Amino acid sequence: MASLPFAVLVALALARGRFPGKALLDGLVHLPLVLPPVVTGYLLLIGFGRRGPIGEALEACCGVVFSFRWTGAALAAGIMGFPLMVRAIRLSLEAVDRRLEDAAATLGASRTGVLFAVTLPLALPGVLAGAVLAFAKALGEFGATITFVSNIPGETRTLPAAIYTLTQTPGGDAAAGKLVLIAIALSLAALIASELLARRLASRIAG
Repeated sequence: MASLPFAVLVALALARGRFPGKALLDGLVHLPLVLPPVVTGYLLLIGFGRRGPIGEALEACCGVVFSFRWTGAALAAGIMGFPLMVRAIRLSLEAVDRRLEDAAATLGASRTGVLFAVTLPLALPGVLAGAVLAFAKALGEFGATITFVSNIPGETRTLPAAIYTLTQTPGGDAAAGKLVLIAIALSLAALIASELLARRLASRIAG
């Protein structure tokens, strides 16, 4: 979950910030939810491909390559799950009682201290839920991933891509069915774990 710190920062900006372009930032963050995943993958290919401005610069300075590599698959999955993470964290931050933050500030806590001692602990259930939702979304990502990094066995083949490949292979239905069951089990486990942990954290905070 390398994108979690960025999601927290963006959620804080959207929940508490007042600045020009806030609505535009909100729209850009949630754009992957409404764009066709293939479009998102194509934009990643343009920007982060070896001839793209970002991809070329990263390869030149750091030797990092995204296109047609597992790193690109991780990037595509992270971007597709990012809006869900930000939204869950933002809603949790907006639900925090501002009076508790004000009380901590009157006791001498700095803004940073209030953030780490009061705000984020109270918003922790939403942070956790957002991280797990993003993981579940990334697990099932197909369109953006296959457009950006293709379907290379042992390198960029994800669970959905493997299922798709097996459905196109004669006699592959049985193996595809097993992978489908694995995908369902993983997704359900992630969602149930998120709910249980969020309830436990919420009860601790309330108690």
